[in-house]
Amino acid sequence: MNLNRPILSLREYEPTSFEKYEISEENACLISDHYSKQICLDYPTPKTNHKYQLTSQGWVGYIPLSSSLVLELTPKVELSNLFRMIEYAYNLKSFMFIDGLINCSSLEEFFEQLASVLSKRILNRGRKGFYRAYLAQMEQLPYARGRINVQEAIRKPWDVNLHYQFEENTADIVENQILLWTLLKISRSGACSERVSPVVRSAFRSLKGFASVQPFSAKDCIKRLYNRLNDDYKTLHALCRFFLEQCGPSHVVGDKTFLPFLVNMNRLYELFVAEWLKINLPDRFNLKIQEKVVIGESQEFSFLLDMVIYDIATGKPVCVLDTKYKANEKPSSEAITQAVAYAEMKYCNQAILVYPIYHKKELNEFIGSKRIRSLPFC
Repeated sequence: MNLNRPILSLREYEPTSFEKYEISEENACLISDHYSKQICLDYPTPKTNHKYQLTSQGWVGYIPLSSSLVLELTPKVELSNLFRMIEYAYNLKSFMFIDGLINCSSLEEFFEQLASVLSKRILNRGRKGFYRAYLAQMEQLPYARGRINVQEAIRKPWDVNLHYQFEENTADIVENQILLWTLLKISRSGACSERVSPVVRSAFRSLKGFASVQPFSAKDCIKRLYNRLNDDYKTLHALCRFFLEQCGPSHVVGDKTFLPFLVNMNRLYELFVAEWLKINLPDRFNLKIQEKVVIGESQEFSFLLDMVIYDIATGKPVCVLDTKYKANEKPSSEAITQAVAYAEMKYCNQAILVYPIYHKKELNEFIGSKRIRSLPFC
């Protein structure tokens, strides 16, 4: 991490105490106001032995709060397992470079190395020539180009500069704009050392000359169309998706702001299980992810189901799966109730709660006609 400031380390779901002098009132307010979803903050009281008590709420990464403090959120799983989850979740397994990163000693080092991989691949693509496409344009020109917009010409017969419709071959397209925006986010993260930062900046400059800066989200990187001319962009966009999903907004506006790098472990675990199932499910089954189910006559209420397995032959749902990235001793009543409700919504008789740990006694019960199970996927 290219941040020369004190670092306080928090492990997932483990309350950690800090002296008052270690966390200023200003930094405590930043945590409370901007990162309450990621960190539970208890102010010094007799209950906390007059110390600050911070608990990471299932997030991994780092938060540069100010020039005086960085919070490092470490995972409860081994880093190698975390990297393998990322590998599956973001479809990086087939790209071969993950093996060279698996020995990184920290998440920050992994982030930096992955940024280097993305930047170098963008530079390599730039040497071959960035992907270009024809985009439809309509301009008012004093000379002939393409087809005349007849309707516009009839509407304004006195205008000597006619409106023309034509197609322009350009590299300023979404495929390249996504790369540019991602590199901008990485460069502002402050997470790259002086060894990697020049590579990131070089890749950014190679795109900045022709691509416009447009904001994109991680969703913009998936379900894109590729052909033989831009097939290698599939790898680049998979990497961009990872960075755009993890580099959150900063609590301060400005070009010099360090952006937090945060991995939502609940979401990562869900993506990991889903992608693993896509690869390993028998051919007779199909998996739908984040399926929206609307209920009620008014259809005002809707639910997002983590995963639903369908029988391809009949088209009917076989099982509903709900991932729970929790370390409970046993499935909670709320989780069981939720699983029953989801199975009822899909008119199927099986629901599975998927946990990252083994329980002393796994759940396997019938509730009416619904079979509810808990299964470990460590």
